[in-house]
Amino acid sequence: MASPEHDGQAGAPRSGRHWRWLRWVVAVALLALLIGEGVYLAPRLHESWRALTEMHWGIALACVVAQAVSLSAFARVQKQLLAAGGVRVTQRRSLSVIYASTAMSVTLPAGQVFSTAFTYRETRRWGASPVVASWQLAISGVIAALGLALLGVSGALLVGGSANTTTLILPVAGVIALVAAVRYVRAHPRSIVAAGRWGLAKYNALRGNAADAGRARLDAIVDQVTSVRLGPRDAAAAAGFSAVHRLADVACLGLACFAVGADPRIYGLLLVFSAGKTVGSIPGAPGGLVIVDATLIATLTTAASISASQAVAAALVYRVVSFVLVAVVGWVVFLALFRSHRLEDARAEFEQESERTTAGE
Repeated sequence: MASPEHDGQAGAPRSGRHWRWLRWVVAVALLALLIGEGVYLAPRLHESWRALTEMHWGIALACVVAQAVSLSAFARVQKQLLAAGGVRVTQRRSLSVIYASTAMSVTLPAGQVFSTAFTYRETRRWGASPVVASWQLAISGVIAALGLALLGVSGALLVGGSANTTTLILPVAGVIALVAAVRYVRAHPRSIVAAGRWGLAKYNALRGNAADAGRARLDAIVDQVTSVRLGPRDAAAAAGFSAVHRLADVACLGLACFAVGADPRIYGLLLVFSAGKTVGSIPGAPGGLVIVDATLIATLTTAASISASQAVAAALVYRVVSFVLVAVVGWVVFLALFRSHRLEDARAEFEQESERTTAGE
């Protein structure tokens, strides 16, 4: 009979082969998609190139401004939510983190993970408690998802299609649940502490720990949650800036179409935008490269009713502004303002490890 160790060793190569086959399948699928796009668009590339060379540069500049407004509005959402947690930060600092984290998100493999970790560390550096920093990330993400769902539903209804109400209900429920949970804890801290201590005591008894183990940590977490005061004004401001963030990005896409001479259906742009962002959130190529571009070209021709050659040109302009330009600016900001923070974090982790080693000796 083979030992468990032998089974595990035999299973590892088999699992590795499965992943290798999956990577090959994905690579072949992407190659087939590129070839298909090339065959379909080849007759229209000349027209697309002519649209680009005859581009209206004033409108293209407005496209860049719209994208800057979108990111600035998202920085205001972050600033507003942190203020509700008692953390005051300037718009400039908040915007610099948004640019740097966006650059990570759209250019690195698993960029969302790096982006979230980076934002968490910087908000902690500003004085946010772990709970406030995590809460800000969670609720800003849910609000952004809600805005995207609203755009998608609105676009689907205006174009004349049907909308999946689940895509709208889930983000709304998420926002309500997060805000309600924080407000309840702030209004009833004693009941939460009592319930938490009861559950902690049961856990300690089950694990054989001391009866008061973890109590200080529990009290600290409740204190951090009660420090969040998201009133109606802060909530309305955060929602408003989140709406500006999404609508300015839609305006960027629309201006990219107008810059190349297209005349898209405005309500169709809502569906095009939400489809592109939804596809871009699927793990895969950084920034949804190829996948998002194909989605934008396809939906611009169907939902926004512009020609295929104009769709190619408009998608290229929009992606250069919202993907390439933002990534370049974001990495410049990161190298200029945050590179030294990585050295400080590494030094702090080294000192903490040294202290633990010394205490162990």
